[in-house]
Amino acid sequence: MNVSDQSTAARSPALTHPVDGLESLFRYRSPIWKRTVDILGAVCGVVSLSPLLGLLATLIKVVSPGPVFFKQQRLGVQGRPFGFIKFRTMQENVSTSIHQQHLSDLIDSEQPMQKLDLEKDPRIIPCGRFIRQACLDELPQLFNVLLGEMSLVGPRPCLLYEAKEYLPWQTRRFDVSPGMTGLWQVTGKNKTTFKEMIRLDLSYVKKLSLWLDCTILLRTFSVVISQVRELKERRRQTG
Repeated sequence: MNVSDQSTAARSPALTHPVDGLESLFRYRSPIWKRTVDILGAVCGVVSLSPLLGLLATLIKVVSPGPVFFKQQRLGVQGRPFGFIKFRTMQENVSTSIHQQHLSDLIDSEQPMQKLDLEKDPRIIPCGRFIRQACLDELPQLFNVLLGEMSLVGPRPCLLYEAKEYLPWQTRRFDVSPGMTGLWQVTGKNKTTFKEMIRLDLSYVKKLSLWLDCTILLRTFSVVISQVRELKERRRQTG
């Protein structure tokens, strides 16, 4: 039996600190070139996109009461928690219980990792759907990159309750810092299953290189453009 097909009974235990007892699984360390690219890329991004960041912050404040940013604890390299930040695109104080159940169902199934938010989801603020589809809500993570909590390229930042359901082999994705974009995001994303996402993450960890990071960054732009086009097409079809 392949290790990736082990039963859920072999999942990692629900630990207070997810890294406890898993040190032997973390075999890789981020090379110097990666941190250098992260700092240069994040600084250039913050400086060049500062007008857009200000515009988005103002827009969110105008269309929806509450904070501009959505902050959430995620797991970084070696399972260390950090304060993940993005622009808020949903109403304030939305319960995470529905998303938690949805994610648990995806982990235990072979269904594509489709997002919960429907076309007319009342939880999403005005303009929020476009901001999400264009990945503009992810831009504040440039500050996470500057702080060394994230990388420009890497696995999707993991939720705490998600990590508690991981099988031991799946924790290998914590060998590198989570990224603003990654191999999964440019290789099917919501059309892939949870296990396929993890395998793409582990493939990235194994093949980590400057060339691979540059390729993923370049492919990210075309993926975002395609997502925006798909959103416009769906809106046109629904009138």
